[in-house]
Amino acid sequence: MHPIQHERLQLATRRQFFQSAGQFSLGAIAMNALMPESGAAPLAKPVDPLAPRRPQFPARAKRVIYLHMSGGPPHLDLFDYKPELVKHSGEDCPASVLEGRRFAFTSGVPKLMGTPRSYAQYGQAGMWMSDAVPNFHEIADDICLIRSMHTDQFNHAPAELLLFTGHARQGRPSIGSWATYGLGTENENLPGFVVMISSGTQPSGGQGCWGSGFVPSVYQGVQCRTKGDPVLFVSDPAGMSREMRRKSLDALRELNERQAVELGHPETLTRMAQYELAFRMQTSVPGVMDISKEPTAVLEAYGANPGEASFANNCLLARRLVEQGVRFVQLFDWGWDFHGTGPKEDIRDGLTEKMARTDRPVAALIRDLKGRGLLDDTLVVWGGEFGRTPFREGRTAASKVLGRDHYPDCFSVFMAGGGVKAGSVYGSTDELGFKIAENPVHVHDFQATALHLLGFDHERLTYRFQGRDYRLTDIHGQVVPALLG
Repeated sequence: MHPIQHERLQLATRRQFFQSAGQFSLGAIAMNALMPESGAAPLAKPVDPLAPRRPQFPARAKRVIYLHMSGGPPHLDLFDYKPELVKHSGEDCPASVLEGRRFAFTSGVPKLMGTPRSYAQYGQAGMWMSDAVPNFHEIADDICLIRSMHTDQFNHAPAELLLFTGHARQGRPSIGSWATYGLGTENENLPGFVVMISSGTQPSGGQGCWGSGFVPSVYQGVQCRTKGDPVLFVSDPAGMSREMRRKSLDALRELNERQAVELGHPETLTRMAQYELAFRMQTSVPGVMDISKEPTAVLEAYGANPGEASFANNCLLARRLVEQGVRFVQLFDWGWDFHGTGPKEDIRDGLTEKMARTDRPVAALIRDLKGRGLLDDTLVVWGGEFGRTPFREGRTAASKVLGRDHYPDCFSVFMAGGGVKAGSVYGSTDELGFKIAENPVHVHDFQATALHLLGFDHERLTYRFQGRDYRLTDIHGQVVPALLG
């Protein structure tokens, strides 16, 4: 006997046994014998799990582009201006903010560190931004800046998993998977959820940041590349023609259909749908991923160079993908862990260089979407997994390089398009940047608000697994109405 069947029999109750025994009674056996062979159960017909579906209520956003700066951008040097922190820079941190706290790489009594960046106000709302983000100055009236984000985790991997899956450990569906599970996709020839990585390193949370967890694997993110084949193994094997590929997939489909009837496992139907999608992607993906067809002016606006692997190229590809009906595009860019342990992690020149490669394509993406009439129903998100400390990182106290430690209590994120309140600032931190002063937004609140913009009640978008209804926000989260336009 199969071990799983043996375990199920051991756990079965007497009532469950009698409830299920009817299908094996003598009457049922006799009825089955009398049925003609043609009356046997038909083979399972493949159902496209990515077919477009209606949201629970009218949505403000139809699609999402999530720009994740992996490592935790130094918000105090970008968006959260603290003149009092600058005034007291170099002084010992107050004991009241250190008591009972632990930090990733800092111990003892660190020194307060005001930003070395210069700040000014931009847009109609007078949004404070530093000189590190010159291109963001131009889109101040298009974004909704949240200065009161907070999370429960102060290390990268669990913080990223909490942000994207609602849980600090591996195994839960990501927000992109929830979106495609709820809405499907608008283009049957492309994946519903696409992931791209720049700066050569995956996020600390790994593939769990775009995994499907316990929902069918067809909803997990498909990682695409800007060099070589856009999707690994999407090309036909050497020596196999397109016709032969079609015949082999037809044979596989027949075998999978028989297995679906015999075992009834949902992953079998998922596998059938994935094979068919991969076949269609062979002709559709290369064209979408070819940015060389873009006008020179567009390439220059993004700072994109065809054939290279860069964040700028990925931003342009994100626009091309959502334009073709992809539901969720997630870009990961590594290199935002500004501890100050090396020149690239310095919040002066290092941050200037990092932003020079990123704020230009992000601003171009938002302007491009707006110019094409796509921004109104495309939600764009920019941010990291947590913030940085208002004091100097403990390991670099004697260094000329300036850096900050991980800080979960306060950080900044901005959104654009998709029904958010443009040109607005929500929430604030105290005068030294240690605590949220007003309108806190937890990671779960942010997730609930994003799902609301997509037309879902985060408490009702659920998936039953192991006898429980799971959701992205777990048992937490509240929609933040003030963020909605």
